[in-house]
Amino acid sequence: MISNTPPTPYYAVIFTSIKSPEAGEDYSDMAREMDALVTEQSGYLGHESARDSLGITVSYWVSLEAIAAWKNETRHLLAQDLGREKWYQTYKIRICKVEKEYGF
Repeated sequence: MISNTPPTPYYAVIFTSIKSPEAGEDYSDMAREMDALVTEQSGYLGHESARDSLGITVSYWVSLEAIAAWKNETRHLLAQDLGREKWYQTYKIRICKVEKEYGF
């Protein structure tokens, strides 16, 4: 589903990753937990995600402060640590200000 975002400007966090072959059921469990937890965060607007050999998740936020609060949320910190330790071969995070959008 495509997120219903508010009028611009707002922020997008683009998380791209390549999973490690060792990522197992615990990865899937944590991914489901993060999907639920992020929706409870102040300033969260929505997210979209796709995974094949390359995973991409784009989340939308009202402010840089809201993004920082999510980055530092306790369970999310654990997920980040586990991601670096065993779930991802590599990842990159990009934070952007969305100044224009269009679609149909």
